[in-house]
Amino acid sequence: MRLGVLDIGSNTVHLLVVDAHRGACPIPAYSHKEELRLTEHLDAANELSAEGIELLGAFVEEALRLAEDKGVEEFLAFATSAVREAANGDQVITQVDERCGVDIEVLSGPDEARLTFLAVRRWFGWSAGRLLAFDIGGGSLEIAAGVDEEPDVAVSLPLGAGRLTRDWFTADPPPAAEVRALRRHVRAEIARTVGGIVRYGEATRAVATSKTFKQLARIAGAAPSGDGPHTPRSLSRRDMADWAGKLTTMDAATRAQLPGVSPGRAAQLAAGALVADAVMDLYEVDRLEVCPWALREGVILRRLDLLPGPGDLRSR
Repeated sequence: MRLGVLDIGSNTVHLLVVDAHRGACPIPAYSHKEELRLTEHLDAANELSAEGIELLGAFVEEALRLAEDKGVEEFLAFATSAVREAANGDQVITQVDERCGVDIEVLSGPDEARLTFLAVRRWFGWSAGRLLAFDIGGGSLEIAAGVDEEPDVAVSLPLGAGRLTRDWFTADPPPAAEVRALRRHVRAEIARTVGGIVRYGEATRAVATSKTFKQLARIAGAAPSGDGPHTPRSLSRRDMADWAGKLTTMDAATRAQLPGVSPGRAAQLAAGALVADAVMDLYEVDRLEVCPWALREGVILRRLDLLPGPGDLRSR
């Protein structure tokens, strides 16, 4: 089937069209995205502004038109932390649904972590053993670990790169005192999760997903995206600690000149680096392997698992 998936993230709203069937690797057929940065449209009352709702509704309408043009048979839409945690999140979903006629699923934080973990497991396979997976989004940090496709434990923390930049930094580059304060906050929040996750056992493989980790790995020397998704990429704890210090002293324009860093995400990369440095240090991860699949692919795989397989069709 040809499946269209709309990912309403805190930074980017992304339509991905894939050709797939159960038991096969989804093949990307078309991609369209825009950096709406919904977290920047949250007001003092933590409500998504009228402008933010309008931008989102317009993009969803466009995505539906594009999906129809591309021959999509089924359309799935989901939203993550920016909409989930907005004080008027339910109203936002209702307005967009009424305007566009699409049912948007608002994922919980633990569901984000579980679906991302599913994608990581499918990418690396059973031979990877016990996986420990991290995903830094615009609004939240997801952590999951386990030996099966369903993780033993899945945690979501409000430590997204966009959220932290908005809430903690007042200048570009951020003052040293603000960097230290955010670093203390991030480490205290992450430290609370460590015992509940490592108690299940030591990870065989530690994995990172998301644009933030991909950009951090790229500036630390990983292969560019043009080399393809199957090229191994990783990020060492030593490099991460080094870059966490450097990035917080740069302004956004300087960060945007680094390899693999998009101008739209450069402003929040320093906060993202502090989170990445903290998870690697507190979880004692010497090296993270970068997985090209993440939440979006997890949603696709979950849907494909519900489709009948060839054997099911023959039995009818």
